Amino acid sequence: MTEAKKPEILAPAGDPYSFLAAVAAGADAVYCGLKHFSARMLARNFSTSELAALAEMARGRNVRTYVAINTLLKPDEADKAGRLISRLAADVGPDALIVQDLGVAAVARQAGYKGELHLSTLANVSSPSGLATLPAYSFSRVVLPRELTVDEMREMAEAAPKDLSLEAFVHGALCYNVSGRCYWSSYLGGKSGLRGRCVQPCRRIYDHRGQKGRYFSCQDLSLDVLTKALLTIPEITAWKIEGRKKGPHYVYHTVAAYKLLRDAADDASAKKMAASFLEQALGRPGTNYNFLPQRPKNPIDTKERTGSGMPAGKLTRGIKSGQWNLSTRVGLMPGDLLRVGFEDEPGHRVVKVTRTVPKGGRLTLTFDASESRPESGIPVFLIDRRDPALAAKIAPLEAALDKIAPREAKPSEFVAKLPKPAKPFRSEPLSLSVWRHPDMRKEKSPFGVWISTHRAQNLPLGRAAMVWWWLPPVIWPDEESEFRSLIAAIVSRGGKRFVLNAPWQTGLFPDGAKGLDFWAGPFCNVANPLALGELARNGFYGAFVSPELSGEELLGLPKTSPLHLGVVAKGAWPLGLSRVLSGEVKTCLPVISPKEEAFWAVKYDRTYWLYANWEVDLYRHREALVRAGYCVFVDLREPLPKEVNRRDRTSHFNWEIGLL
Repeated sequence: MTEAKKPEILAPAGDPYSFLAAVAAGADAVYCGLKHFSARMLARNFSTSELAALAEMARGRNVRTYVAINTLLKPDEADKAGRLISRLAADVGPDALIVQDLGVAAVARQAGYKGELHLSTLANVSSPSGLATLPAYSFSRVVLPRELTVDEMREMAEAAPKDLSLEAFVHGALCYNVSGRCYWSSYLGGKSGLRGRCVQPCRRIYDHRGQKGRYFSCQDLSLDVLTKALLTIPEITAWKIEGRKKGPHYVYHTVAAYKLLRDAADDASAKKMAASFLEQALGRPGTNYNFLPQRPKNPIDTKERTGSGMPAGKLTRGIKSGQWNLSTRVGLMPGDLLRVGFEDEPGHRVVKVTRTVPKGGRLTLTFDASESRPESGIPVFLIDRRDPALAAKIAPLEAALDKIAPREAKPSEFVAKLPKPAKPFRSEPLSLSVWRHPDMRKEKSPFGVWISTHRAQNLPLGRAAMVWWWLPPVIWPDEESEFRSLIAAIVSRGGKRFVLNAPWQTGLFPDGAKGLDFWAGPFCNVANPLALGELARNGFYGAFVSPELSGEELLGLPKTSPLHLGVVAKGAWPLGLSRVLSGEVKTCLPVISPKEEAFWAVKYDRTYWLYANWEVDLYRHREALVRAGYCVFVDLREPLPKEVNRRDRTSHFNWEIGLL
């Protein structure tokens, strides 16, 4: 009997030195992003030429290179993305591309890329039935959501087709909202997480019931010794470490830790050493989150710090004006980086240490008069260091890298082949209200209803043929059988039109379901003709496009679309969806931001939704949208809690400011 293959340790790299640190620590694969189309645009990232040399060096040591091209692709970016992938394939030859947008997967194949395609966690394949649909889109691996328990991962593994492998996160930062289901940063100002530019509003201080706190700021995921359970799931072929914005010190120590936990899972001394490595990794306090179903942990603890880094002490006022002293809790080295306070607090900044400071020694920091001054007692954290011992390990790799001759970048003349546009919609445009709880006495024309397992008895099955049935953007494994049963009941009563808010939700329907119209919902984050073409190829009739696009992009998309299009023109758009809520936050009560923006949380089935107290309203653009070719205009009707006041302002989302 052959021994099961060990899962690969997949390390993050946001810059060349971190890439080298991953290789030095023994990573099996490294994932990184380029200067464009990366979901971590705030990382330094790589040019194709420098990544070509790093990948060649890594290949010589049997280390694979994966490149994340995992942002939402805007309508006019197919040629640009294709040229980038064409150069990448020729110069770097990555073992895999990590993508979330179906359009990127399509353009990669057009551009001649022959390697593996991995589906990002941003695509949110959250329930087992969806896995069977992925080979049709050319994916050979899917990255699982971080919210799953180990038992749910087993369910996913049992449902995975033979040639589809799974990748699970084992360590790193947690987003409050489900990946790919967060619009918080975009809704408040055009900086979209789906474009790699999230400004992390979840990390800020909010007011709730008169108390201030970081109610949405999560601790880091740290499975640590619990990863032993993953060794019993052979379909999980990769352990992923998050952290493309972290430094080489973090990368080295986390990789070294999980390599020990994989290779010597039963060795007590190895586990102890791994724990020591993780303590030195300079991350946030850790949590195993939902991993143990019998002992789930809420990752939000407002009594714990959620800033990354090792506590290095607190500032006290110096003798001179503008000076602060730090009595260090840890020894400091030249090149170490310190973060003073938190990003949303006065006096925040990052300081580079220029001299050796022993533990208990004093470091004096000077703030210019023009700078925001910190308060006495503000904490300081060691967030990265340039350890001489690590530098010594990396030095041979740097020497090997220097011997690799630079490659001359060859320009690409790639032009994407777009799908054939659909024929113009000839009927009158449809206005569609989508309800949680429709008033059946008032609804005479077609309307939409969210399918809910908790309100199954109230679904309007008597008018099933008239209703547009909306599936939620996230369905967890423990909900799947209930949704399957509801869908079967709806179809048996004549239900025909379903709005799927993840393309993979087609897996919830019986094989060979005939006569059903599938529309891709707005939470599918569809924004370009190639993605629409992939949906059309897999049986979709229409699509509601991503509301994150600018007005110009929304108006231009229908003329290149192979599907009929709809748009969210009015109503409540969520800031995000989450599997957890802080125990200190009560649903349906207002949470107030530092800028006096109010929102609330409400639970539907097993998922929490966050809603702002002002709505999307593109009504004044309706005629232009009709002329452009949109045929369905959606109004998302969300009940307003009585304790929450509706703001007079409305949102055009990114209509005018654009999407970066």
